[in-house]
Amino acid sequence: MPDNLKMEIKIQRLDKNIELPGYSHEGDAALDLKSAEDYALKPMEQKIFKTGIKMAIPVGNVGLIWDRSGLASKNSIHALAGVVDSCYRGEIGIVLINLGKEDFKVEKGMRIAQMLIQPVVNANILEEDELDGTKRGDGGFGSTGVH
Repeated sequence: MPDNLKMEIKIQRLDKNIELPGYSHEGDAALDLKSAEDYALKPMEQKIFKTGIKMAIPVGNVGLIWDRSGLASKNSIHALAGVVDSCYRGEIGIVLINLGKEDFKVEKGMRIAQMLIQPVVNANILEEDELDGTKRGDGGFGSTGVH
């Protein structure tokens, strides 16, 4: 990856037995985040899993939490609450919900979510009496069909 697309992120390990987040393969977009605890997540149960780390995401960036595709497709495990702001310095927690029909055993050190680091654009909010028109207009929620 070109050096101009890399950044340093400082991480504090709260649990010295947890591996630091990392990329599984060269060219991966997201860092793998691991659980710092063991727990059996029951169907339709949600829980915040500790990761044992704190991060200093550089100002002007955000950490976005996403599902691990294998956990989602094979076990119906979904990650919720996916924004880690650059000003946050607490322990990273991963909110998981089990949408499956069986208990799902999370083990300490298991990769449970991934974090994508992205630049952020801060918007200046301007209130207007009317907005400009577009071809789509206010059509939403299926207005374009499925084909």
